[in-house]
Amino acid sequence: MSIRKKKVSGSRILKHRFEGHASRLTAPRGAILELLSRSSKHMSAKEIYASLHGSYPGIGLSTVYRTLDLLARMGIVTKLAIGDGQSRYEFKSKEKDEHHHHLICTNCGKIINYSEFLDEELGLVKKTEERLAKKYNFIIQDHNIEFLGICEKCK
Repeated sequence: MSIRKKKVSGSRILKHRFEGHASRLTAPRGAILELLSRSSKHMSAKEIYASLHGSYPGIGLSTVYRTLDLLARMGIVTKLAIGDGQSRYEFKSKEKDEHHHHLICTNCGKIINYSEFLDEELGLVKKTEERLAKKYNFIIQDHNIEFLGICEKCK
């Protein structure tokens, strides 16, 4: 079955996230969004492609890369560079309760989500954002905090 004919469940829910952008929610984009919104993993483009190719044989790896780039620019997914040459992606929830940051192992690539100390971090980040925005006349739309190091298993 081609991508054009295959319906993506739940794409109506995600479609509103495309409002106000020049892009439209195509079947491949919907499939990628659906996969990321259901996954608790931080997936690479190759993992996303492998997961979708069976159900969407018409999807290409280049389409996955282009879509992930678009979704990251739109603020719908977060792109994490973990040092192994492959970025990882995760769906960015609009829910405040799901806000988190990352601990990334530079040895094995393990990514740990953490949400402890968010209030303290967000207070500091807000002050920093305000100062940077004023100093550089820059509109800051979001932030991502990542700590790089060695996980317990790799120590």
